[in-house]
Amino acid sequence: MSGPPDNAGQSGNKEQDGGIARALGLGLITGAADDDCSAIGTYASAGARFGPDLLWTAPVTLPMMYVVVYLSSKLGQVSGRGLFKVIFDFYPRWLLWSVLVGVLIGNTIEAAADLGAMAAAVVLFVPLPAPLTVIVVAIIIFALQVFGSYTLIRNVFRWLALALLAYVVSAVLAKPDAVSVLRGTLLPRIEFSREYLSILVAIIGTTLSAYLYTWQSNQEVEEEIAEGRTSLEERKGATESELRRSRRDILIGMTFSNLIMYFIILSTGSTLYKAGQTQIETAAQAAEALRPLAGDAAGGLFAAGVIGVGFLAVPVMTAGAAFDFAQAMGWKNGLNAKPRQAPKFYIAIGMITLVAVGLNFFNFNPMKALVWSGIVQGFSTPPLLLLILVMSNNRKIMGDKVNSKGTNILGGATTLAIFAASVGLVATWFM
Repeated sequence: MSGPPDNAGQSGNKEQDGGIARALGLGLITGAADDDCSAIGTYASAGARFGPDLLWTAPVTLPMMYVVVYLSSKLGQVSGRGLFKVIFDFYPRWLLWSVLVGVLIGNTIEAAADLGAMAAAVVLFVPLPAPLTVIVVAIIIFALQVFGSYTLIRNVFRWLALALLAYVVSAVLAKPDAVSVLRGTLLPRIEFSREYLSILVAIIGTTLSAYLYTWQSNQEVEEEIAEGRTSLEERKGATESELRRSRRDILIGMTFSNLIMYFIILSTGSTLYKAGQTQIETAAQAAEALRPLAGDAAGGLFAAGVIGVGFLAVPVMTAGAAFDFAQAMGWKNGLNAKPRQAPKFYIAIGMITLVAVGLNFFNFNPMKALVWSGIVQGFSTPPLLLLILVMSNNRKIMGDKVNSKGTNILGGATTLAIFAASVGLVATWFM
């Protein structure tokens, strides 16, 4: 059974709500949020330092991204719960809190760094003080979360995702060398140096950031609530048709995300690397450096992409962290709920946003923080992935919708690949 018998009618209705609109919705939002300012900074640094030699990481990480996001989506659909609500209901508290602390720290630091990167990009267009810009941007984002409905936020996010297409145009304007591009895409090259492995782990870590998993599972629940299934019993269960639709949705979103990753590495690898500008300190520096090499349009588009996707990714991180914390505390939560219905949830969003803003006043380098955040994610991701694999094979949670052998193999291989890259990085520290 895919859920309690009295949910059969609900599942039937759920199947009718699919279609291309959904395929261009949830998966696209998650995929675009994965290309946040942290990812843009990491990919720009990779292209500037190693040129097109790291283009192969885009197609290699695609199946990894697909499987982990799909497992999170499936967990939310079948259980009717967000990721941390599942841990809260089925696992001991020590496990819940040990996982939660890492996710909260990662989300908050990444949101802080993204706000700093957005402010640096805004300054390229409007000469405002960066600290003031951080505060203004944070207020706008928080107001959207508090006063906007979930449906409004989702639709705004869909349009913001299109900002990432700026990197496709930016890469084309850079006029890359076709032979180098093909070689970098089709012939993976591994260099056993600390710098190379650091950027490789950062790419993997930022591509498979923990906030993606929790956001995707919570999106599934929010979609159900938006369609009128407000109780847990109404949300439980998923048919094969629904899961098949989810797989298509997520494949579209993750493919979009990886194409953008590819073009960011390509744009900086075809310009900054060739010009010998291999050290990128800020997102603004990357955009500014592109202008004389690829034209004002390329530099401007690069900066515009940072701003646009930041408005999508930062609320995903802050709201995602608030979802996780509220579920761990047993509080009512959800962007479908009004602030008066879930006050603690919205206070949590406000506090996380406030901390993220505050970190920008401690004079830290946003780009370096973003890359190091990716490295930290590379070390913290394997345990969380392993837990998701265990949960999605638990029949008490999933019923007969436990993972297939193929899904488990791909999920296990992804976990091992991330762990191996992290171990390789540690090994270089002792060489």
